[in-house]
Amino acid sequence: MNGHRSPGVPILRLGDVLVTGLLNELDDRTAIAFTEELTERISAEGARGVLIDISRLEVIDSFVARTLMELTTVARLLGARVIVAGMRPPVAITLVELGIELVGVETALNPEQGLAALGWRQAQQPLEGARRGTAR
Repeated sequence: MNGHRSPGVPILRLGDVLVTGLLNELDDRTAIAFTEELTERISAEGARGVLIDISRLEVIDSFVARTLMELTTVARLLGARVIVAGMRPPVAITLVELGIELVGVETALNPEQGLAALGWRQAQQPLEGARRGTAR
C-alpha cells in the first residue's frame, strides 16, 4: 500500500489526529492518491480527527472544493472529524463570488485553532505535567 504514496503531501500523526496539507497544484492523480492514502490511514490508525492545512493554497477551484467535501464525507463515515484550516481571505472571497460552497466542511482560522477544536492540546506547562508523572 505504500507503493502509491503521493509525493509532496505528507500525512503526520499527532496522537489520534492526522495532520496534512494541500499544495498549490492538485491534479486529478494527486487528489485521488491523497484521498486514498488519507482514508487508508484514518481506517488503519483509528484516527478520530484530521486537520488539513490549506494555507499554501492561493486558489480553490471547484475541483479542490469537491475534493475537500468528498474527503470530509468519507472521513466522517470512517468516524473521523475533518477540519480545514488556514484559508486565506482572498480564497474565501473568491469561493463566495464563484458561488462555491464547502458543504459539510468545518473550517478554522489556523492549524492551531483546528487542532484545538479536534481536542489536541499542546502542553503549555510541561513542568507541572512532568512533576505529576515522575512517581514511577
